[in-house]
Amino acid sequence: MNTGKLSHIGPDGRARMVDVSDKAATKRRAVASGQITMNADAFAAARDASGPKGEVIAVAEIAGTMAAKRTADLIPLCHPLPLSKVEVRIAPLADESGYGIEAEVVTTGPTGVEMEALTAVSVAALTLHDMLKAVDKAMEIGAIRLEEKTGGKSGDFTRKGR
Repeated sequence: MNTGKLSHIGPDGRARMVDVSDKAATKRRAVASGQITMNADAFAAARDASGPKGEVIAVAEIAGTMAAKRTADLIPLCHPLPLSKVEVRIAPLADESGYGIEAEVVTTGPTGVEMEALTAVSVAALTLHDMLKAVDKAMEIGAIRLEEKTGGKSGDFTRKGR
């Protein structure tokens, strides 16, 4: 684990955007995941597209894709990046208590796409919550985390157990 100084803090202690102008553009990839749990009625409404708002899974996958493309507008010190791939997949959890969400983001650039993948998962989960809240107000969003990343100076990362 890198225990060095934080790259977004300048020598004067102020927050700053990292200068990546001297870094080579290389292929970068990140995968993030998360989940949303819900009651059986909300699960069925999402699965069967029978809820008050229809095809919630497809809409949430698109919302996640759109969010990844807008990450620099949401996270103050993120660089705007040209994304070459964003794929958001939502699938039922094995016990049918909710849905797992996974986002894969790829670019060729001077900095990584971890924040874009995490943003995609977060917004997909929020979209599911918004579209199913009429059926279950007690849904829970959680376990949002980076699973893998490749490329860049810090090297590759794969979460243990993945």
